[in-house]
Amino acid sequence: MAQFIIALKHYIVEIFPALVLGFFLSGLIHELVPDSWVEKHLGKKGIKPIFYATIVGTVLPICCWGSLPVAISFYKKGSRLGSVLAFLVATPATSVTALLVTFKLLGLKFTIFLFFSVILMGLIMGTIGNFLTFEPRVGVEHCSHCAQEVQSCVCERKMGHRIKSIFKFAFVDMVREIGPEMLLGIILAAFVASFVPLGRLINTYLAAGWGYLFALIFGLITHICSTATVPLVDAFIVKGMSVGAGMVLLLVGPITSYGTILVMRKEFGAKILFSYLVTVSTLSLILGYSFSLIH
Repeated sequence: MAQFIIALKHYIVEIFPALVLGFFLSGLIHELVPDSWVEKHLGKKGIKPIFYATIVGTVLPICCWGSLPVAISFYKKGSRLGSVLAFLVATPATSVTALLVTFKLLGLKFTIFLFFSVILMGLIMGTIGNFLTFEPRVGVEHCSHCAQEVQSCVCERKMGHRIKSIFKFAFVDMVREIGPEMLLGIILAAFVASFVPLGRLINTYLAAGWGYLFALIFGLITHICSTATVPLVDAFIVKGMSVGAGMVLLLVGPITSYGTILVMRKEFGAKILFSYLVTVSTLSLILGYSFSLIH
């Protein structure tokens, strides 16, 4: 129990700043980003909206937990499912900090391959997402000040009202919307980190195909942010894990957190979640093996 409390405290301390930033950005998007912009750049068919969402995801300084409220805000604003899924792939998988640490520990070739792999995965996931169908759980948003649909709301408000709306949406509405799922995700992550002796398995079963399988399962069942994954992968490779399996872990670990899984299940349903996990897992294995061939 003591180890669980320590792990839980660690995750809360590490994740809380990202969550606050993510919720705040979601409030800014809700209040300041026009629906027309989202519809124009993220709400249409084709590869361009998916590309925009992927690039935005790679440059935003937030991890998987912070990306969730931002992605849901885009969705509520009218973004197509493909753009949302592309954003959810690209945002947690890499960041400027993670790329710099990757370059320092694993080298330039590893860093370049990782960066373009994330972009490719975002584009493919987004394209697949636009072909998936589901019943939207949320309804049309309405402006709380003039009771009109957000798309047609033209009321003008003072700056104080806009600031109040930003914080209400970010830290009341969004917390109510996905907060319980994210809290459960943090608890599950702490449980796995505390009670599952994964370290011993790493030292024993890393050869050949077992390394890829382990990297995939380890990435799926644990929460590892992109920057924190890099030294872990470096240590695994030093101990004998193949560079391809290391690439798999760098891709899968940050993209699939418990929070992502639980929130996606709630917002989009089991079919979309299953498609997301299968696509991410398959692409990660293919890209990891490809990297082992050219390394």
